[in-house]
Amino acid sequence: MKILVINCGSSSLKYQIFDMSDESVLAKGLVEKIGLPGSFLKHRRGDEDNIIVESNMQNHEEAMGLVIDTLMDEKYGVVKSVDEIKAVGHRVVHAGERYAGSVLINEDVMQALKQCIELAPLHNPPNIMGVDVCAKLMPKAPQVAVFDTAFHQTMPQTAYLYGIPLELYRKYGIRRYGFHGTSHRYVSERAAHMLGRPAGEVKVITCHLGNGASVAAIDGGKSVDTSMGFTPLEGLLMGTRSGDLDPAVVPFLMEKENMNSEQVSNFLNKKCGVMGISEVSSDFRVIEQAASEGNSQAQLALDMYYYRVRKYVGAYAAALGSVDAIVFTAGLGENSPEVREEVCKHLGFMGVKLDLTKNRVRGKEVDLSSDNAKVKVLLIPTNEELIIARDTKELVSSH
Repeated sequence: MKILVINCGSSSLKYQIFDMSDESVLAKGLVEKIGLPGSFLKHRRGDEDNIIVESNMQNHEEAMGLVIDTLMDEKYGVVKSVDEIKAVGHRVVHAGERYAGSVLINEDVMQALKQCIELAPLHNPPNIMGVDVCAKLMPKAPQVAVFDTAFHQTMPQTAYLYGIPLELYRKYGIRRYGFHGTSHRYVSERAAHMLGRPAGEVKVITCHLGNGASVAAIDGGKSVDTSMGFTPLEGLLMGTRSGDLDPAVVPFLMEKENMNSEQVSNFLNKKCGVMGISEVSSDFRVIEQAASEGNSQAQLALDMYYYRVRKYVGAYAAALGSVDAIVFTAGLGENSPEVREEVCKHLGFMGVKLDLTKNRVRGKEVDLSSDNAKVKVLLIPTNEELIIARDTKELVSSH
């Protein structure tokens, strides 16, 4: 069974096509700058070199059309006909409280996604657009929605409710939802496998550290707490997001800087984080380079980032009662030995011992802990697309 996995952003479209007989990736690619000047598709078949296709794509329908044409291309493609694609799996950011798992997309599901637009105004509209376009271009292929929020629906009320009147939760759904759920789910399952134990028996803290970042406490394969909240703004310091903030700062900023609600939201999401502290960049590689050259603000941004991650790990150790492993994943977690070392540096009291030699690695699934460590430190590259493909196959096969 060949399954196409789609992740639509406001001006981008990522895709992978899997052969589910052996879960191999036949091809993958990315369309960028949809609706903007200079739009292009970057495509790679198997382990071959990338090819770039420059094309003026005004909307997602044109972008998806180019993706399908490329997948069927005689030289670079992997299917002879669109009918070979038996199903499409979509990454969808927000399902509110409606779905605690992946679902076959029908009219009810689409209505639920539309109702959640106000909870994820930047993400759900392009996700919905991707479903509509695929339905038009591949009408025979069933479609599945795999939600970022679904994995965290197992959190107890003590973790997901805020200290505001319950009436506001009932009226507007104001609560912690959590994000990066597909990634946390994948790496926690792999962690149990690496520990040689059933997922239902292990307690792990998963650190998805990229430009957007979150930490999750996972007990027996179920999320019991996570750092992102009502939106992806809460929690860790991130590339351009402020992370945790005294709520009183918001009206203070609105008054002092003469901002409206849209402006202050844009400011906290796009102008803060390590970019705001370093005043150098939101790219950690650039910040690390500046810090190595003596830039004290860049160093401060890094130190604040390490501290916030470490603080959440400590908090979730308390929430879980005990910890079997700490997992690092995503762009920074997988590729920055410095981040892993700095986060683990003060966790010795928990039984964490990082082997600095083993830690000199990027992007490989490996145990980084010392032989006598009580708590394992694991590096596990995330694979959200594979989870989406697996869920899609399971749902389509059972209907």
